[in-house]
Amino acid sequence: MSDGDEGAGRAARSKRADARRNEESLLDAAAAVFVESGVEAPVRDIAARAGVGTGTIYRHFPTRADLIIAVYRHQVEACAEAGPALLASSESPYAALGQWIDLFVDFLVTKHGLAAVLQSDNAGFEALHAYFLDRLVPVCTRLLDAAADAAEIRPGQSAYELMRGVGNLCIGADQDPRYDARRLVTLLISGLHHPQ
Repeated sequence: MSDGDEGAGRAARSKRADARRNEESLLDAAAAVFVESGVEAPVRDIAARAGVGTGTIYRHFPTRADLIIAVYRHQVEACAEAGPALLASSESPYAALGQWIDLFVDFLVTKHGLAAVLQSDNAGFEALHAYFLDRLVPVCTRLLDAAADAAEIRPGQSAYELMRGVGNLCIGADQDPRYDARRLVTLLISGLHHPQ
């Protein structure tokens, strides 16, 4: 391989890395807008938040469903990666669990919107739901186990049940401004706490 070929390879990798970072920034912006305004938020709001034109969004995601699914997968991966990072950086496993659940609530806002968008594609939604469980239940289990090992919560808590409970508290929060799902989730998590 010549020096020219190696330089071209590095440039192509750098361009791909830039494109991935740009797409991640766009997905972060879309997720933030979806959390604030729901999945039916105007594309121009997402473009403004991302600092790009609407054409850039449509070039990456031709339909709203494509964008929502990409945000969903992006948020699942962000939640999965956040668990170990929070355990390493938080003052305690219980604090890490609370911070992770807060991220999970943001994700659930988008997930509930996704269900409405994908009603006609039940198989596609079921596959995404299985992916979500496969990625996030083990992360939540690790956080619960670490908090139990530190005697901060009672042992034997089920990650699946906790995630279901949080999910159920979040249902319908966008339809009633008096309903504060995040406050109720905080009460649920504080109920796990087992002070020493």
